[in-house]
Amino acid sequence: MTTTTTETAPLGPEATRAATDGFWASYGRAWLRTPGSALYLLAVFVLAMISVSLLASLFWTSVGLLVIVIGLPLMVLTLLIARGFGIADRFMLRLTGLPPISEPEWNRDGPDRTGFWATLTRPVRNAHYWAYLTHGMIVTPIISTVSFAITTVWLSVGLGGLTYWFWGVFLPSGADNGDWGQYVSAGVPWLFGGWDAWAVEVVLYLVAGIVFTFTMPWVLGGLARGHHAVADAMLGRWSSDELAAEVRAEAAARGAAVHAEDVALRRLERDIHDGPQQRLVRLQMDLAALERRAEAGDADAAAELAREARGHAKAALDELRALSSGVAPPLLQDRGLAAALDALATSSPLWVQVEVDPAIDRAVSQEVARTVYFVVAELMTNVVKHSGATAATLRATLRRSTAGTPTHLDVWLVDNGRGGAVLSAGHGLEGLRERVAGLRGVLVIESPVGGPTSVGAHVPLTVAP
Repeated sequence: MTTTTTETAPLGPEATRAATDGFWASYGRAWLRTPGSALYLLAVFVLAMISVSLLASLFWTSVGLLVIVIGLPLMVLTLLIARGFGIADRFMLRLTGLPPISEPEWNRDGPDRTGFWATLTRPVRNAHYWAYLTHGMIVTPIISTVSFAITTVWLSVGLGGLTYWFWGVFLPSGADNGDWGQYVSAGVPWLFGGWDAWAVEVVLYLVAGIVFTFTMPWVLGGLARGHHAVADAMLGRWSSDELAAEVRAEAAARGAAVHAEDVALRRLERDIHDGPQQRLVRLQMDLAALERRAEAGDADAAAELAREARGHAKAALDELRALSSGVAPPLLQDRGLAAALDALATSSPLWVQVEVDPAIDRAVSQEVARTVYFVVAELMTNVVKHSGATAATLRATLRRSTAGTPTHLDVWLVDNGRGGAVLSAGHGLEGLRERVAGLRGVLVIESPVGGPTSVGAHVPLTVAP
């Protein structure tokens, strides 16, 4: 029994609201990031001094030893250490509250390059390692020295000026020890005339402390953003990384698709051999026997053989139709994926509730539709044969971007069976995973012992412009 319900297409994204913050709200948020920025600017200077000392000595030593065998492994070690320093810098940048820097592609080799020398020389052939080495050995020591000097000045003047009234009393006084407040009051008598030297010092330190403290979020935040910009350019993900990842994903998807198709063809060949072919052989034998009975004039025996031959022909035809529907059913070609999924549920001996977004027929290509249909058909067959379920839910929805464009097709089949389904090499679910991977999708299985079992296929969509 099948009951069909239809989900409406999701609404488009809500219009974004422009939030206009006042000066003090923005200034307050900047202050919240200031302690983290100060801590980063002080800590990265220590990291930079360690990195330049270690990397410079290792790198130039490895260059000098390139004429012998030890030079190359030492250079590879230097590049790996530089990568470690760069990752540490990226990690510490999180203290500033700025956006995290994406991880670059460290391995751009294809799956065929797995030998010893390919693995050993991989850092040498990857430009990211050299960018990390340049950053840790040259760039970050320079900018960290500048930022450290400015940071210490702003922190010492800002915090020291605000608290000078407390700790200044413990300093020795007198002309020989730099009691400069009296010279300031004497130099500008129109402003500090008659003031005590100590009072002049406290006021000037306080004014400097207020100015430096007030501007501290902007100065330290600007220095942190400068470090972040340099790290993003040198330590982050490049546009070429996206291309390399795309090529690798395409190669993996193509390999998975080829393997899945090979398995499917072998299975189809086996099913044809074990089913329709055997029945057709039996039909041929029955027709030969029918011919002999007809020639002998035995009408009753001939009629019985004719009935058996017709039964075998009908059975072979039904099996061929079943096999062809598993490859590309006419209903899928004529009426689309939504109708084909509904027909699958209708033909199932289980009670299946179908929830299908009607917009999938406009968003899904024929290639995706065929694969999804095959996956769902196999999953429903597995549910009937192995799960012990009495009911299931088939759900197919579109995942959309913020602009309302369909980006993924999500198909879930949930049954109330005994559970315990797992991916295993050489078994049916692994083959379905490879079919979905051929479309650069993923197959998700949630099947605790005792049930229920939820299997989801998530396939990215390529929308024609």
